[in-house]
Amino acid sequence: MIKSIVSSLENILKINSPTGYTEDVISHIEDLFSGLDGLLIKKTNKGSMMISFSEKPRLIITGHIDTLGAMVKEIRSNGTIEISILGSYPLNSFEGEYVTVRNSKGKLFRGTFLLNNPASHVNRNVNTEKRETGTMSVRLDEAVDSKDDVLKLGIDVGDFIFYDNRFEHTESGYIKSRFLDDKACVAVMIELIKNLYKSKNIKNTAFYFSNYEEVGHGSCVGIPDSAEELLVLDMAVIGAGCSGKEDAVSICVKDSTGPYDFNVTNRLRELAKKNKINYVTDIYPYYGSDGSAALSAGYDVRVGLIGPGVSASHGVERTHGKALIETYDLTKAYIDWFESKK
Repeated sequence: MIKSIVSSLENILKINSPTGYTEDVISHIEDLFSGLDGLLIKKTNKGSMMISFSEKPRLIITGHIDTLGAMVKEIRSNGTIEISILGSYPLNSFEGEYVTVRNSKGKLFRGTFLLNNPASHVNRNVNTEKRETGTMSVRLDEAVDSKDDVLKLGIDVGDFIFYDNRFEHTESGYIKSRFLDDKACVAVMIELIKNLYKSKNIKNTAFYFSNYEEVGHGSCVGIPDSAEELLVLDMAVIGAGCSGKEDAVSICVKDSTGPYDFNVTNRLRELAKKNKINYVTDIYPYYGSDGSAALSAGYDVRVGLIGPGVSASHGVERTHGKALIETYDLTKAYIDWFESKK
């Protein structure tokens, strides 16, 4: 099972999908399941997608396919590029990362995200200078020395910038990569759809892949009126004051937008205990989810939130294969319970 989940994860991590540029990865997931009898695939106008086992699903499993990224904000006179960030992340964590710039015609250019004047031999303040968009830039791997040189390449304001993900699956079972938030959960969703389809007995469940979660409006559209419950799969927080672990699934009872549904949360706990799933319950202090977006949009659904523990969230992220399995098992247990209750 873990090999299949990690393989799916590696494949979708190879497809750049920052908020605002998710068509490629949505198409990839659609291609995995198109043509399968009994699966209904529907896209929203803004590019999210639902794969359903029913015309009127009552349980929606949701995860977001969009990631952090950047856009070209300004081309400087020396040929470097100032970025505008997509999502929210600490710039110091992305310093030195290799990037790809995509121009509006689809041509790709390589570069590196660096501090301005980054050479320690000439800049005595290289260690202490504040890392912010105005003091950092993309150095293109092209022979450019001016703004005009960059414009001649077809690069302009508004073009997307993709950070390399640096995926690695270690022999000890750890998975290191940028954008495990939330592609780790999307990989779990993909494997769930594959295995549930083989069972041929799912009648009330759908899977929703949102594409604007990182900027707050992922699941605010696209949830069918038939939905009664929304189970959000998103990365779990690890850090001081939180109980998340890299080898466990977290059940979030509250985040910065408020508590999750009492009954859904309790049912998740009961199922985790019954199935001997390694879990923790937790509160996330600076966090919002697709569940938050759905509730803010006025959907009348009960919402729960679970996910694998991810270290260094929105940075150089890491989880363990055990956490992916625990997330898969708890989600599957919840689906089985929901499908059997009526």
